[in-house]
Formats: sequence, structure tokens, C-alpha cells
Amino acid sequence: MAFYALFAALGAFAAAVVASVAPGAAAAQVATAVGVAVAGTVLLRGRVSAAFAHHYEGDRVPGVHGGFVGQEVVTLDVVGDKAQVGHVQLAGERWRAVSGADTPIPPGTAVLVTAVEGTTLIVWPVDGHMGPGDGETESP
Repeated sequence: MAFYALFAALGAFAAAVVASVAPGAAAAQVATAVGVAVAGTVLLRGRVSAAFAHHYEGDRVPGVHGGFVGQEVVTLDVVGDKAQVGHVQLAGERWRAVSGADTPIPPGTAVLVTAVEGTTLIVWPVDGHMGPGDGETESP
């Protein structure tokens, strides 16, 4: 969407140039704005998008629909079942998560994304342990 705004801005700039030369020619200003915006969108948008996509190719993360499966993340709060939805940090964003295990997973636990349901990640503890405060006690 930002590229459409870029070409609309270029059209407005071109119309301002026409307005500075012919202040009373409103029809010419509108035609210039529309013409430059449409021409930029049709002729250049694909090339500009491709250039940006190629430039930032290494920074892309796999998509949500199955691409996040197998990613290791850390829980931010308690991740339980669908009644107790928690959160994990993935790709620099906070994602909703539910536990695939039968018990809640405490914050700070390394988990593995095993599935994606809509915008909610299904996660399991990486090492099979529930992390800090998992209810295990040490024997004296």
C-alpha cells in the first residue's frame, strides 16, 4: 500500500508544479496528478516492489500457514489450553499460543511451534520439561 501512496504523492507534486506555472488551470492540475499517479503505479510499481523485495530477501521469515512450524520460541506468559491462551515471541512479534501438552507451560520456557490454527500457535516444550516453576521439587 505504501507504493500507492508514493505514486499519489508524486502525482500531487507534479500537479503542484503545474499549479505554479498555470495557477488557474485546475483541470490541467487534476489531469496531471491523476496521470502521474496512474502512470507510476502501472509502469514502476512492479519494479520498485521487486527491488525492495530483492534487497530485503534475507530478512524474510517463513509465512504463518505452516512456515512457523518447527520454530523454537520462548513463552512470555503462562500458555495453557484454549481457555487460557498465552503468548510467545516469534519473529519480533507477540503471538497468541496454546499448549499442545495437557498442562500449562510457564513463562520463560523454550517451546517448539508444532501447528498453526488461524493466528494462534500450538506449542510444546522443547526438552519435554515445563521450564522454571513446573511443579518439580528437589529431594533433600
